[in-house]
Amino acid sequence: MERLQKVIARAGIASRRKAEELIKEGKVRVNGKVVTELGTKVTPSDKVEVNGIPIEKEEPVYFLLYKPRGVISSVSDDKGRKVVTDFFPEVKERIFPIGRLDYDTSGLLLLTNDGEFANLLMHPRNEIEKVYVAKVKGIPLREKLKKLEKGIWLDDGKTAPAKVKLLSADKKKQTAIIEITIHEGRNRQVRRMFEAIGHEVIKLKRERYGFLTMNGLKAGEARELTPHEVKQLRAAALNSSQKNS
Repeated sequence: MERLQKVIARAGIASRRKAEELIKEGKVRVNGKVVTELGTKVTPSDKVEVNGIPIEKEEPVYFLLYKPRGVISSVSDDKGRKVVTDFFPEVKERIFPIGRLDYDTSGLLLLTNDGEFANLLMHPRNEIEKVYVAKVKGIPLREKLKKLEKGIWLDDGKTAPAKVKLLSADKKKQTAIIEITIHEGRNRQVRRMFEAIGHEVIKLKRERYGFLTMNGLKAGEARELTPHEVKQLRAAALNSSQKNS
């Protein structure tokens, strides 16, 4: 038997926290009866409905996509723009991105139908490292990069300390290539961090997520994660969570 919110999350309907809200709001039925108790457990044979729609118990799937620029990190877009799920026409499961990359940012993005797994990886306490390479206007002084390393104030609070490395500088074009490692996932965070020290990001790419890289993939290509990779990601997030709790 499994907790009801976990079953809803795994079906890709919502995160576990959102599933708990749906249960408390009386929007979930088990075998035709409304259930509002969060401790409720169900078996695989129980019929679960959310907002009157039966959930399909999909097998969890996990993918790594090299997201190109000019693509929305969503499952749909009301303006008709290309979305990340368009790269998975053969996948029948209802997959969604874990976190997001901006429209103009390329790089490594994970997709799954496992809401619990997605929630685990996205929680800031779990400190999954994300490595980005940014091309910025101007050549930042070492003192400015140190500000990013210590954490910098943005309009939504101070960032956690980052690892920053100047990879190259073009004095003629007055641009620099910088590698930055963060573990948070705020909206447009890397771009805003560089703007805060006076250097606009021209181009941004996420090169690594935890231990995962895009080796062997071209923009728009994807591969399925191995069971071992999924296990490693889950273990890394849980270990980090325990250290920070």
